[in-house]
Amino acid sequence: MRSLILALGIGAAAAVAGCGSDEGPAETGAGGSEIPALSGPPTRGPSEPALLETEDRPAAQASPQEDDAGAAGGGGAPSPPEQSAAGGGGAPSPPEQSAAGGGGAPSPPELSAAGTVVDPDPGWEEELESSPVGFSAYSWDTDFSRHTVPFDEIFSGGVPRDGIPPIYAPAHVGVEESDGWLEEQEPVVYVEIAGDARAYPLQILTWHEIVNDTVGGVPVAVTFCPLCNSAVAFDRRLDGVVHTFGVSGNLRNSDLIMWDHETQTWWQQLTGEAIVGGLAGRRLSVLPAHIVSYGDFRAARPDGLVLSRETGHVRPYGSNPYAGYDRVDKPPFLFTGDLDGRLLPKERVAAVTLDGVDLAFPYSALRKEGAVNHAVGGVGLVVFYKPGTVSALDGRSIPDSRDVGSTAVYRSGLDGRALTFRADGGVFVDDQTGSRWNILGEAVGGPLAGSRLRPIASADHFWFAWAAFKPDTVIYRGGAGD
Repeated sequence: MRSLILALGIGAAAAVAGCGSDEGPAETGAGGSEIPALSGPPTRGPSEPALLETEDRPAAQASPQEDDAGAAGGGGAPSPPEQSAAGGGGAPSPPEQSAAGGGGAPSPPELSAAGTVVDPDPGWEEELESSPVGFSAYSWDTDFSRHTVPFDEIFSGGVPRDGIPPIYAPAHVGVEESDGWLEEQEPVVYVEIAGDARAYPLQILTWHEIVNDTVGGVPVAVTFCPLCNSAVAFDRRLDGVVHTFGVSGNLRNSDLIMWDHETQTWWQQLTGEAIVGGLAGRRLSVLPAHIVSYGDFRAARPDGLVLSRETGHVRPYGSNPYAGYDRVDKPPFLFTGDLDGRLLPKERVAAVTLDGVDLAFPYSALRKEGAVNHAVGGVGLVVFYKPGTVSALDGRSIPDSRDVGSTAVYRSGLDGRALTFRADGGVFVDDQTGSRWNILGEAVGGPLAGSRLRPIASADHFWFAWAAFKPDTVIYRGGAGD
């Protein structure tokens, strides 16, 4: 199935047969009902709403998928063009930024590069030969002796290396130009570093999946895996080397596996972890990146830049080659593991890891509450939800797809003061000062106007994907009394 879908990236067709109708049911909890208030939540402080127990996790076996093997090699990808990205010898680090601050840019990432390269596996050749391998190692100069996952968890997505072409030399335009082809409700990935605000429309990322860029002097990779609805941004620097990323053509847990041109290591997109190759065991720094509506980005950052449609490739941008894919009750493509039955597979969740705790805030709960105040290990956070952003994976025309809303996660403290928030008519109001905040975490009115909340790296994944990589996730079940 996925090979059929992605083959459309080479042609001009945008519709996909057999992917279901364009209209899907509203996102709900497992079994089709709203997420229940289960008894016996884990221990929590007085400011923490009840959560679903991680042990209450019935598993449903995924349906066998089609086209789970194919060539991943091909003749290697061409070298990327020269870029003006900050330095091969290590770009300057972004400046330290405060959580508040009139007009200050968002803070550095919550997750820093970490991990240690694993030792070579002496039995790797035997494992590779004996495993029902769903990918081709041909033409790769990857060190397969170093791997952190079994080879039989990796499958070809049906396209060769860079068959879904990443963008190596992106161009950007101002909002005056992008207004001509972007609708207000369309989803964009918002990234801002050191006051440099960028929007990466999903109508483009759906066809390319990776953009190698430089934002605020920092080399970044802005990525999107349509099969998991996962938009994640990374710092491309590791140990003083700026890496350039491409699309390997392979998947694990239905999620994109990236590759770097410098070592041909394979990287898991959802987690930023190197899983096969010379850097296996290392992890990229995750940068705050939120899917928001183009209208919200333009209103808050009228001087911001938007990824241009002039990508060097001919694609029907604005059309969706995955029409109907995000129906919450449909199984994911090329996923062979057990589905975590606590939520429907493609329920969207605002997913975050904080202080070693993995959390998921289902859209079905966020839609009812608008703002969720929570705390982990004494660290306060707030999750904002705002309607007005359409799905990139629903109808054949992205602008005409259904409204799924958008989320963002922030630390709720500001200059040593704890704040709590509530949603109010498209903005968010803090209970302490009555200041009004937008989805980008900026106070737009009231005593704190101009202040900025510190973003926490989070993403709006499909539940099945987040649960596959984070099986001990605690699920928010709604505030008391819901």
